[in-house]
Amino acid sequence: MTEEEAQAWLRAEFDVSRETWDRLELFGALLRDEMQRQNLISKASADHLWARHMVDSAQLLRYAPKHEGDKIWLDLGTGAGFPGIVIAILSAYQVQMVESRKRRTEFLNDVVVKTGIGDRATVLADRLQNIETMPVDVISARAFAPLDRLIALSHRFCTKNTVWLLPKGKNAVRELKGLSPKRQKMFHVEHSLTDPDAGILVGKG
Repeated sequence: MTEEEAQAWLRAEFDVSRETWDRLELFGALLRDEMQRQNLISKASADHLWARHMVDSAQLLRYAPKHEGDKIWLDLGTGAGFPGIVIAILSAYQVQMVESRKRRTEFLNDVVVKTGIGDRATVLADRLQNIETMPVDVISARAFAPLDRLIALSHRFCTKNTVWLLPKGKNAVRELKGLSPKRQKMFHVEHSLTDPDAGILVGKG
């Protein structure tokens, strides 16, 4: 997927308004600027920001519950803002972004303020183990932890209806097979739009 194709997909998939598009572009500009001070994404992928990161994040909304206005999306290890910031810009989810690294949390808070998404995006500046338990509707994690550890750390936020959206790259099937048979049944693998060899683990419960 080229950068032009990625932008066209976003516009078509989400019927993006001018205001929303401006927010996405501003987020990209803030990210590139901050990369001069800290390593947020690889320099190689920065040249493919829309395909490698924006669409890679936005595609998760295809598998998320609809009527998102009163629903909570918990994003683990948000880092540079993917997928948390993108989800908050493109949807009405209440996005709770867990990030323990101080410089990353400062960057994320700056993005939230400057893009004007503070009504639906919150940065939880702590380790997941220290975050107060709450029921959430969606849990996402992009390179947060191996699957078994990720589930062990975050299952306390789940209800029977919680949806898990976990981009796992080329390791999706291998990590899924490493779970117990009971937990394997929770998930299935969807192919990523941005990489035909990459998989997204979609689960419930």
